[in-house]
Amino acid sequence: MGVLNQLLEKARLNGGGYFVLIDPDTRSTPELKAFVREICACGVDAILVGGSLIIGGGFHETLDIVKTESDVPVIIFPGSVAQVSNRADAVLYISLISGRNPNALFGEHVIAAPVIRKLGIEPISTGYMLFESGKTTTAEFMSNTRPLPINKPEIAMAHALAAQYLGMSTVYLEAGSGAEHSIPNQLVKAVCDYIDIPVFVGGGIRTPDEARAKVEAGATFIVTGNVFDNDANIGLAKEFVRAVHVKEHF
Repeated sequence: MGVLNQLLEKARLNGGGYFVLIDPDTRSTPELKAFVREICACGVDAILVGGSLIIGGGFHETLDIVKTESDVPVIIFPGSVAQVSNRADAVLYISLISGRNPNALFGEHVIAAPVIRKLGIEPISTGYMLFESGKTTTAEFMSNTRPLPINKPEIAMAHALAAQYLGMSTVYLEAGSGAEHSIPNQLVKAVCDYIDIPVFVGGGIRTPDEARAKVEAGATFIVTGNVFDNDANIGLAKEFVRAVHVKEHF
């Protein structure tokens, strides 16, 4: 069974899946080992590694540490074709379907595909949809694309359905790293009710209650990252797990 199918089965049993995103630019190496061990002990389902802009050149080093210290699947969340490694269990094979930048839609994928095949890691085909979040995010700036409006769910629904009809395995609703607010629950529900493939939701989710609301709206996987930039919040990981694993804790 592949990584995605394992995570889907676990999410089905628990009511949802909870992933933590580690950006090599915001998590220093000395503290990384302890952080990974702690979040794994809290029960996270998977760890994503990557970012839209990695200026420190620490992607491969970070990935090595995460893979060594974790006991859950490690999935690359790539910001470019340079962020590919056989140290990971899988890679989100992301097409930025919310924008019209040809490189982000398909161009980078042509370059990455032979590398992924050679490395033998599992590609998880993902329709990535970037939404307005109250400010310009790194993902928006680096991709040179315009985010989708959060007040027009029909636009999001059409994009998500197109991803499904193109054969993509998942869609990812993204508010962006450090977003001022998360994707509205009613928009999450509209998209999840309209399509038949799993849905990731990430960006701007700062509390376990927010995470649970997204799962109750239909999200399959919840992703948080920036909330743990403050070390005082690491203890929240267990609360996020409890909130997302709605079946496990009833």
